[in-house]
Amino acid sequence: MPLVVLDRDGVINEDSPNYIRSAEEWIPIPGSLEAIGRLTREGWIVAVATNQSGIGRGYYDERTLAAIHAKMEDAVADHGGRIELIAHCPHAPEVGCTCRKPEPGLLRRISTRLAVPLTRVPVIGDAPRDLEAARRVGARPILVLTGKGRETLQGGVEGVEVFENLHAAVDVLCAGGTNAV
Repeated sequence: MPLVVLDRDGVINEDSPNYIRSAEEWIPIPGSLEAIGRLTREGWIVAVATNQSGIGRGYYDERTLAAIHAKMEDAVADHGGRIELIAHCPHAPEVGCTCRKPEPGLLRRISTRLAVPLTRVPVIGDAPRDLEAARRVGARPILVLTGKGRETLQGGVEGVEVFENLHAAVDVLCAGGTNAV
C-alpha cells in the first residue's frame, strides 16, 4: 500500500497566525476530508506530520492537541477516511530539535513506525519547511496553494508539484500522474 504524508495546518485544516488552540478552532479546508476519504478508499496509507510549536510556547498542551486530533480523525472517518499515524513536533523553533520541519525527524519517525521507505513518497504541504523536509529524505514534495501555499509559490518552488488544494493533489495522485513546475 502506498504512503502519503500530509501537513496539517494549511493543508487539511484552515491555518491561523494565532495557532489552532482548541478543537473548536479546528476547521477543515473544503474538500480536504473528502480527499483523505478517497485516498483511504483507493488503498493509500495516510500519515500526518505536523509542527506544533504552540505546545513549546505554552499556548496549549498535549491533551488539547489530542482533542484537536481526535476531532480531525472523527471528521476524516465521517468521510470514509483514516489517518494511520499522526507525528507531531511539540518544540519551539529555538530548541533546535531534529523533529521540527524542515528537519526530517517527523518523516523518519513515520517511516520507521509504518515500516515504509520514504523514497518518492508524496509529502504534501503548504510551506517551504514541508518541501525541504521531503527533499531531505528523498520523498516527493508537493505544494498546495491553501494555507501559506501561495506565499510559498511566490518564493519559488523549482521541481515541485503544485496544486490548488489537497483535493486536486489527490485527484492526480490517485490517477498516477504528476504536475511538477
